[in-house]
Amino acid sequence: MDWIERLNQAISYLEGNLGGSIDYDHAARLACCSTFHFQRMFSYMAGIPLSEYIRRRRMTAAAFELQTTGVKVIDLALKYGYDSPTAFTRAFHNIHGVSPTAARAQGMSLKAFPRISFSISIKGDAEMNYRIEQKDAFRIVGVKQHMNMNLEENFAEVPLFWQKTAQSGIMPALCGLMNRAPLGVLGVSACMNGKDFDYYIAVATDLPAPEGMEEYEIPACTWAVFECTGALPHALQELQKRIVTEWLPASGYEYADAPDIEVYSDGDQQSPSYSCQVWLPLAGRKQQSGPENAPPA
Repeated sequence: MDWIERLNQAISYLEGNLGGSIDYDHAARLACCSTFHFQRMFSYMAGIPLSEYIRRRRMTAAAFELQTTGVKVIDLALKYGYDSPTAFTRAFHNIHGVSPTAARAQGMSLKAFPRISFSISIKGDAEMNYRIEQKDAFRIVGVKQHMNMNLEENFAEVPLFWQKTAQSGIMPALCGLMNRAPLGVLGVSACMNGKDFDYYIAVATDLPAPEGMEEYEIPACTWAVFECTGALPHALQELQKRIVTEWLPASGYEYADAPDIEVYSDGDQQSPSYSCQVWLPLAGRKQQSGPENAPPA
């Protein structure tokens, strides 16, 4: 699978530069996607943020060096990207539970975090309903909140943002602007610089943005539209993980440099029968032959 091979090439780049500067943009180019989507995919597939993986791998390598060489702590701090021995010592202690100096002692218990290697493992125990749709650019209007790239924090912060927005009383005015497809209240993760992004609660519209609201244009794109059924936010978060870890690697498509979109319908979002959608931006699919190469359903 070329997609997985490119992702592992990006990991090889990270591993080859643990003792130096790591360029997230370059890693993303190796994976043939934006920096934003590379970090999101990594978090979904590895279960930890990319920055945390790099920190753990650097502290693993540093521990090996401390036990096998006479390297100075200040030199290790500079090698692994820390501005001072104090910052390095703090990071080392957070991982290993001891200081770098103490780590030199024989018999000291330390932690080792192995290199990640990605492969495809399709469970196939639950269907994923989707359709492929091409759509022209469209404009959204709504409110936004700035987010960082920590996936676990986002899982907590995004529902809180929805709650705060609902409590503000702005939703009726927002829904009154809706006059374009996709119809529904949208959750839009708009790509930023790879370190953070803006999350919009918005609607598709061609009406002017009222005071206090923001506007954003979604580019023309091909989308995979997935149906989600279940209580929120758990059902949606689980579907998003499955899309990235199961459907996308086997589909032949690549992640396009465009926002991720959630489309919310009316109804009780805590109901096990609640229905919403996930829109995944797609880059061109490779020409493949034979029904065995069709995307998973």
